[in-house]
Parts: sequence; C-alpha cells; structure tokens
Amino acid sequence: MNQRLQALCDLSMGTAREYVGRHEYDGRVEDLSPEGVRAGLARLGGPPVEDPHDEAQLAAFERLVRLELGELELHRSNPLYHIAALDVSSYDRDYAPAAERAEARRRHLAAWPDGVDAAVASLDRVAAPVAEALLPAARGLAAGLDGPGAPGGSGEPQGGAPVGRDDPVAERALAAHGRLVAHLEAAAANGRRDTALGRGALERLLGTGEALEVDLGRLEERADAERDRLRAMLEEACGRLQPGRPAVEVVAGLLDDHPDAGGVLQEAQAVTAESIAFTLERGLVPGLDGECLVAPAPPSRRWALAMMSWAAPYERDAPSRYYISPPEPDWPAREQDDWLKVFSRTTLPAITVHEVAPGHFAHGRRLRQLSSDVRRTLHSPAFVEGWAHYGEEVCIEEGFRADDPRFAAGVALEALQRVTRLAVSIGTHAGTLTVADGTARFEADAFCFGSAARAEAARATFDPTYGRYTLGKLEILRLRDRARARWGAGYTPARFHDALLRLGSPPLGLMADALEGAGQLKG
Repeated sequence: MNQRLQALCDLSMGTAREYVGRHEYDGRVEDLSPEGVRAGLARLGGPPVEDPHDEAQLAAFERLVRLELGELELHRSNPLYHIAALDVSSYDRDYAPAAERAEARRRHLAAWPDGVDAAVASLDRVAAPVAEALLPAARGLAAGLDGPGAPGGSGEPQGGAPVGRDDPVAERALAAHGRLVAHLEAAAANGRRDTALGRGALERLLGTGEALEVDLGRLEERADAERDRLRAMLEEACGRLQPGRPAVEVVAGLLDDHPDAGGVLQEAQAVTAESIAFTLERGLVPGLDGECLVAPAPPSRRWALAMMSWAAPYERDAPSRYYISPPEPDWPAREQDDWLKVFSRTTLPAITVHEVAPGHFAHGRRLRQLSSDVRRTLHSPAFVEGWAHYGEEVCIEEGFRADDPRFAAGVALEALQRVTRLAVSIGTHAGTLTVADGTARFEADAFCFGSAARAEAARATFDPTYGRYTLGKLEILRLRDRARARWGAGYTPARFHDALLRLGSPPLGLMADALEGAGQLKG
C-alpha cells in the first residue's frame, strides 16, 4: 500500500478493514491514546502520487485527519472513534472462511484491554449528552461474549464463533469492556452539558475533507429552501393520495401503516430485490452485480436506524449486508411503535433505495471495479451519503413505483429528516439548540416521533457532520445541472453516473473532474 494511504488507514483500521477490505487490519485495534494519535499524525504525508485528482483527494483526507485528531482532538471528546475501533461485528460478513474470521475476531478481542486503556486515557472531554447517546452502542460491543457457561448466553456471537466467559480472552475483553462502560457512565453522570463545537469548527469539519469552503449562513439558507421544496413535494404526493385532506393527517396515517418488528426485515428484502431490478433495467449504475442481504443491525451499531456494510473493494466477493435497527424488545409498546413508524410502508422503500440501489450497495459494487488505490480506499462521507440520497430522487424521476404516490411521499419524508439533520447539527454546534430542542425540531419538521426523534437529535452531538446527506445531494444536483448544460443532447443519467462513479467517492469539491475527463478508469 502507498505509504500515505497506509498512514491514513493506520488511524482508522475499522474503516479500512470493513469498508475498504484491507484485511491486513483484521484482529487489530488502532492506538487512539494521546501518544498513539500523535505518532500516527506524524506519519502522515509523503511524496505526491502521479494522478492529479488522486493527489488532491489524498491531500484533502490528510488535512481532515489533522483537523479531527490533531487540532480538534475529537478522539478526546467523542467515544464513537473508540467504539468503532473495538467493534467486532465486521467479522460477521462472509468475506473469508469462518475459521479465519473467528481467529481474527479472537485476536481483535485480545487487543481490547489495550484499546480500552487507550480510550480511557483519551476520553477526558466527553460531554454528558454524548456519553448518554453512545452508552447503548458501547454496551452493545460485548454482545455475544456471554457465550456458553454464562447466564443467558446464546453462545453464537457476531463473527460466528462461540466465546464463553470461561475463555481467558473473553474474560479479559469483558473486564476491559466494563472499564469503558464505567468511564462513559461517569461522563454521563458528571460531564458538562454543552456539546457545541462552535460554528467555525463545524464549517471546517464539513468543508476540509470535501475540498470545499463552507459558510454555515449560506448553508442554512440552502437548507431552508430545500425544506420548502420538499414540503411542496410532500403536499403534492399527499394530495394525490387523499385529495383535500391536510398533509399532516395523511402522513400520520401513512406512518401508522408499518410492519411489526419481525416483518420489517422481510419487507425490506423484497424491496431490496425490487430496487436492484429497477436500477439494472434503467442502467442507473453501470455494471451493477452482486448479492445484498437484509439483517438486524448488530447491537454496537444501533445508534443508526439503517446502514449498509458492503462487499469492500479489496476483499473477495461476498454478500453485502443491509442492516436495520429493530426496536428494543424491552421498550414500552408506544416507543416500539414510534420506532417502527420509521420503517412504514411509505418510508421503507425510500430507505431501501438509499441503502441498496441505486444507493450504497450499488455504489459499493462500482468501487470494486476501480483500479486506483486512492479511489478504492478513500471515501468522502458527504459523497457516499449524498450519492445515496440523490439516488432516491433519481428513482422518482425514472418512474420507480410511479403509480404509487406513497413512494414520492416517502422520499420527501426521508429528505425532510435529512435536511432537519443539517439544521439540527448547525443549531447544536452553534450552541442554539439542546437535544430536547432538536427532538422537537424532528417531530415538527420531519414527522419523526418519540424515541426515533430523540435518537436523531442525540446523533448530532457525536456525529456533527450528519448534515452531509443534504450537503452531498445538493452538490451532486448542482454538478448535474452543469453536466446537462455542457453535454446538451449527449446528457443521460447513465453517462453522468458513470463519469461520476469513476471517481469512486470523491470529495465534493473535486467532483467536477468527472466533467473534464479526469475520472477515466485506469488500468
């Protein structure tokens, strides 16, 4: 691996392992102690790479890591960096023989004591709301470690290999896990309540890795305009469904029509097949192939409602996994119902085209076809999420479920949730919104209620750039307008998508290279 890419991957081994497929990182936990981060940052940089686009992308990622871990020292305030480093759920995918994955998982668990020591040493600035929001994910890291011989243990943990409390590796891992949870519980009880990073810090976090200058005031204006456009889209769809009835009443009925906790997975698998077939028929992502399975999210990942774990570029082919977070069975019935409204028969199809096709799954398949190491390895979060979010509206334009206005309504509802994320992230980190205020904003603007609204608002405290969905979509739409103007009658969605995805997951500020011919596949 190029030494500059390796230095970046060394600081984010979990991402490199799961989303890039660099399995030399199997069984390893990055050193996120204060000393380890300083040493890792010192290894960044090196000779330029030959391709100008790849050099610009590599440099943008280096600047972002220096900002996150060097200047802002987010590993000291955000437990998610450490939770991601410890997480063993990636060994659940069938990228290698079961015995090989089980051994890698065991080595990973053996590294937990040192990883937790590093986390406890670093996490000295955790705000109470951040600790509260991430404690369930931290606790979920240990799912499956209470195997045979333990009270209530299932004996079948993530990764496919039973590990019991009588196993010395598991015993030491569980003891370390207990130290991490206790540290976060203390932060939840005693930490400061202020979670704001500040407007300037948020602008730089949004823009640095994207090779963009971000002005939050202008971005707020764009977000408000997008919210108004989406409300009009929702009104139109609701008017087609139930003419003359207020949209808020129509939406309430739509959200109440949802499968039960078990039925969500079954219905999601059916829509998965439908979305892949539609994407293939329309040629929206050239070269789409592969298999996508639907599964309940591992406990350590249930801070997100749904996510994709794709067959990564550098690993052997295997099914990708579309994870859905079910409501917890011990929640009150009302809270479970509020959570399941997220997966209504109106919104689940929109979620699925986002996660599967033409969204994340299809994007992941395209990444496997690239030859550039930079483009296969470095994925702009705003492009990844913006592409999938953009794909929802492409499906409307191309006629997905054209005879059912519920799909357009679902896309509008999902997009309202994403644009509300942008507004709440800005308010949270500018210091003008609390988690309670953010919850109310999601309920008022995004038709998201109860525990789901609280989870969305709390996410802003530890995922400050989760407005990237809307930012990415708006920038892709802006570039599409330029492509249409430049290519004229030669424009087609397939041509635009092919040119754009040849760049992999480019920083938003570098996407225009797709119009200049810099995105050609190499080799």
